This record gives sequence, structure tokens and C-alpha cells, in this order.
Amino acid sequence: MFDTLQDRLASVFKGLRSKGRLTEADVDSSMREIRIALLEADVNLGVVKEFIAAVKERLVGLEISKALNPTQQIVKIVNEELIAILGGETRRIRFAKQPPTVIMLAGLQGAGKTTLAGKLGRWLRSQNYSPLLVAADLQRPNAVNQLQIVGERAGVHVFAPEPGNGVGDPIQVARDSITHARNKLYDVVIVDTAGRLGIDEELMRQAADIKAAVNPHETLFIVDAMIGQDAVNTAKAFDEGVGVDGVVLTKLDGDARGGAALSIARVLGKPIMFASNGEKLEDFDLFHPDRMASRILGMGDVLTLIEQAEKTFDAEQSREAAEKLLGGKNKFGLNDFLGQMRQLRKMGPLSKIIGMLPGAGQFKDAINEIDEREIDRIEAIICSMTPKERDDVSILNGSRRARIAKGAGVEVSAVNNLVNRFVDARKMMESMAGGGMPGMPGMPGMPGMGGRRQHAKAAAKKKAKGRKGVSGNPAKRAEQERMRALGLDRKPAAEAMPQSMDDFELPPELQKMFDQQNKL
Repeated sequence: MFDTLQDRLASVFKGLRSKGRLTEADVDSSMREIRIALLEADVNLGVVKEFIAAVKERLVGLEISKALNPTQQIVKIVNEELIAILGGETRRIRFAKQPPTVIMLAGLQGAGKTTLAGKLGRWLRSQNYSPLLVAADLQRPNAVNQLQIVGERAGVHVFAPEPGNGVGDPIQVARDSITHARNKLYDVVIVDTAGRLGIDEELMRQAADIKAAVNPHETLFIVDAMIGQDAVNTAKAFDEGVGVDGVVLTKLDGDARGGAALSIARVLGKPIMFASNGEKLEDFDLFHPDRMASRILGMGDVLTLIEQAEKTFDAEQSREAAEKLLGGKNKFGLNDFLGQMRQLRKMGPLSKIIGMLPGAGQFKDAINEIDEREIDRIEAIICSMTPKERDDVSILNGSRRARIAKGAGVEVSAVNNLVNRFVDARKMMESMAGGGMPGMPGMPGMPGMGGRRQHAKAAAKKKAKGRKGVSGNPAKRAEQERMRALGLDRKPAAEAMPQSMDDFELPPELQKMFDQQNKL
């Protein structure tokens, strides 16, 4: 969503990097470019003026830090002011001292409110709460049925005594849900109310009556981040008519300009509490202003990436795989690799995961071109192997590779490419675990597992040997080359390691990213 804004800001900062010191004209020019970038992103005009004024005020009284150059200091100030615009700090749900905690959802039709009710229920369940969804939207056709389906997928119970489609009293349903929750020991009640097509007085009054009936601890307004400033105006009208405690942004994975997300917290004066960035029920989490600002400035979001990995990866399986790599002797096989790859895919599309890494913005085009089907083909190739072949790729002769290729529906060259890349990567990881990688200065060995000194000895010994391992017989040398290409040249990992990263055959997507970086 923030790609255009991210590109514009990156361009501004890139133009400043070549300057040793910044003049007042440089600052004015940069602020003008940032102002234009924010306005083009559909950020509220008042918010833009306030933001620029705050940044310029801090730059005027800026004390030069010896640790940062002038450009880094501007980025730091812009980052801090963006965090302030987005709400400052993470706002969490205020739970009732005596359950159940009541959360009321409201918003325009089409904002994804009913789906978000299921996402919120699933998220609360993962936090060890026992949520109950309440179908109080009795106006929209099939709204009750939709909530029941979403609740079933999320593993959350739904209270739906009325069929909906214009039948039933939503205020009575909301009131009865509290009694039902107390009797069945649910500790959180999520009330899904009817959506509005606009500022509808009748539905606004109905929302106020529901709020009075259940006295919610949190009233959340659901905002479609793709509809721009109209979302801000609607939220203000709802806050004046009913009252809002927080905002939830949906469709952050869309391709709109994202101005509403940057404006609503400051204009409304209410925090953004949650964000939904995908269609799946798990694409939902707390909104962290500092992390969002970091993404907008192209600095990645490592904390969110770590949290997702902790939720997704099986700790025991990952520990076993790491021990195999650390143990060396080719213990780490394709079966272990397949398990790790499947866990990685549970985190979401690779383009989304890589996009959270610092500096990924400069590889945006390459990241967007990552073909997820290539991962499917890799999985198909590995699944076409026998357990013994996955554990020991050295037994993969020509006939075995032909059989695997036929089973996976690919060419034999694809099988060869996968095996060769896997063997190279394994050698690299085992060598790093053994104390550092040749040709990469500054990477010391791991404690208790050898160090650079051992590698220096190995390198000197290998240099002394010269080309003794290469046969002078052309036929025998050709056979050695063939065996080496198949990964069957059982040399010790440290000896078989390439001397630099240039010797590795990278996957096409990563190679493209490195090529683009070199051009820059």
C-alpha cells in the first residue's frame, strides 16, 4: 500500500546522501519533496502541515550527533514524527476486571467488518481467551450466515438466535449475548453490528442503542484503508454520534495510496489498535506505529518477522535441523530442508516475508517477480525422491535423477540444479558452523567449534598441495568434473568450500536482486 510513498521518500534521502553537510536550502528542498510525497499519498492536508512544521522545527534546533551524518539525522527525525502521526505507541485492548469484556464493531458496509470479527476472535483465542461472536447485523442479507461460517473457520463460537435478513431485534440480541456469555463462561464478547452505506441517521441511532444496551469496554471502528479521506470523515461522524475508542485498519495489503492509514489516528484523536493485511484469518495483528513507520521508510520490520517465525516454526524441528548442520558430515538432508521450507511458507508469500527485511525496498521489482510456483516445483522434486535419497543425495545417479524428474514433471536439469544448489548451500552453512567461511573476512568462528585460525591452516595446506587433486589424465579429469557437478566428490566441507560468494550459483530471483544492487 505504501510503495509509492516509500519510493518518493527513498528518492529524497538518496539525494541527500552525497552531501557532507546540509544547508538551509537543502532542508527546505527536502521538506518540499516530502510534503508533495505525503499529499500524493492522500494524507490529510492538516496532518501534512503539522508533520512538516514539526520536522522543520526539530531540524532548526538540531544538535549535530557525531554518530550520525546529517542525512541519517533527518531520517531519524522523520521516522519519529511518522510514529507520532500513527499514534505514538501500541494500544492494547482494555480487558474488564470481571469478564466478559465486550467489544463492539462498527463500520461502513464493505469494510470487511464481519470477516474481521472472525480474525479478532481467532487472535483472542490464540491469546488464551474464550471469545464469543455475536450476530447483531440483522439487516444485510446473509450477514448472520457469513458470521457463522467465519466463526467456524476461526474455531470461535457464534451467538445467532435470529436468522437476520431483516428479521429480529439487534438490540435484544446484543443484550441477550451478555447473559449467554456469563452462563457459558466466555470471557470476551465481540458484537458485530450492521454496516452503513454512509452517514445513516437510523443506523447510527441503532448503533448508539446497542452500545447503551451492552456498555462495551471497547468500541472499534473498522476502516477500509483503500477508500482514502472519506474513511476519515465517516469515522469522525461516527465518533461524534456514537463514540469510538479505537480504529481497525483493513485491506492494508491493497494497492491504494494509504493516506487514510496515515491520517486517521491524528485527525480522529483515537489510536489504531489492529491492522489486517490479507484475506486469511491469520493475517491480523496488533498495530505497531513504530514498525509501520519503519516499513514506510524502507527499514523493514524485523520484529514482526521474528514474531511470525516464532508462531509458525516448530522449535523442536528447527533445533534438530540446526544440530544436523552444526554436526557437519552431510547430516542435514533434503527432508530437513523440505520441513524448514514448509514452515517458512506458513508465514505467507515469500515476497511478503522478504519485504520485511531492512533494505528490501531497493529490490522491490525483483521481489514482486518472485514466482511462488518455483517453490512448488522444488517441493515436487523432493517429494518424488525416496527417503534414502533425501537423506543422502550422493546416491543420486543418472537413472535415479531421470525417475525423479519424471515423477515431478520437470526436466532432469531442474533436478540437477536443485541438488547442486543444495549441496553448495549445505557446505557453506557447515563451514560457517565450523568457524567461519573462507573468502569472507570478519566472520569469526562459533565458540568451541574451531575458528579462523583452523581455516587459515586448512587454506595454507591446500595451497601447498597446489593442484595435486586434479588428474593429468584428460579422461580421468573429465570424470572428476562430472562427479563434482553431481555433488559426489565427498571432500570435507571446509576443503570443498568455494573461496568467495561469486562461486555460488544463486537462485534466479536472488541473483536478479544482487545484479540490481550492483547496478546501483
